[in-house]
Amino acid sequence: MRTLKKHGLAFVGPTYVAFGIAFLAPFFIGIYLSFTNFTTLDDATWVGVQNYVNAFTEQQNYVGALIFTASVAIVSIISVNIIAFFLAYLLTQKLPATNFYRTIFFMPNLIGGIVLGYTWQSLLNAILSNYGTTLVNDSKYGFIGLILLVNWQMIGYMMIIYIAGFQNVPAELNEAAQIDGAGRWRTLRSVTIPMMMPSITICLFLTLANTFKIYDQNLALTNGAPMRETEMAALNIVKSMYEQVGQQGVSQAKAVIFFLIVSSIALIQLRATRTKEVDL
Repeated sequence: MRTLKKHGLAFVGPTYVAFGIAFLAPFFIGIYLSFTNFTTLDDATWVGVQNYVNAFTEQQNYVGALIFTASVAIVSIISVNIIAFFLAYLLTQKLPATNFYRTIFFMPNLIGGIVLGYTWQSLLNAILSNYGTTLVNDSKYGFIGLILLVNWQMIGYMMIIYIAGFQNVPAELNEAAQIDGAGRWRTLRSVTIPMMMPSITICLFLTLANTFKIYDQNLALTNGAPMRETEMAALNIVKSMYEQVGQQGVSQAKAVIFFLIVSSIALIQLRATRTKEVDL
């Protein structure tokens, strides 16, 4: 133990340095740049909070992007976790070929977001063409398409976490509940779910973080069409940074605002679900 304490910094030091260079330094530089007009670090001019004011002006469409992002995130978080939870429940009931089904459900998570976006775009446009429309012509179908894509990609990953949670529930607790006369649903609700709260906390956090910051799937599926109505916050930030002249400072302010919103929601969620976790 003394040797570990003595030489510990030599092992963790490179990680700290890499973390500082790759994350902390860009993070604080980005906060500084959100209060400036800039094209490079050398020509940054201080403008105070004006970038934050401009971020919410009508022509930026940032508020609409945040609302659309929240809508996609709320529906996706609920649907992904409910479906993943009950798939995990079914696949821990000693059904035949469970390993095969676990693999099949998990595989979409291995596919990149751009590929998923274009795949679902082709699939959904082929279906919608029979009704005389496409994803880029109707924001309603763009919204539904994003929900389907997110569910297809994330359900398998969350299912694996829930399976691990089910397997960690002590069998004697379920047996005791059954001896006391509790049915399968009552056992699930009163015993299994409270014991599963650590897994639920993790899955809610991951789905929340991943759905709020969706970029490549949104880009490939609709690219914000029609009229930027299906543009999520990350895509809005990137477009204003690289496609609108002189908006770099405003884009950086949007990124800071987005970070504060997502991190605040995530912290609230973590605090709310951790209070319901049960200690053995």
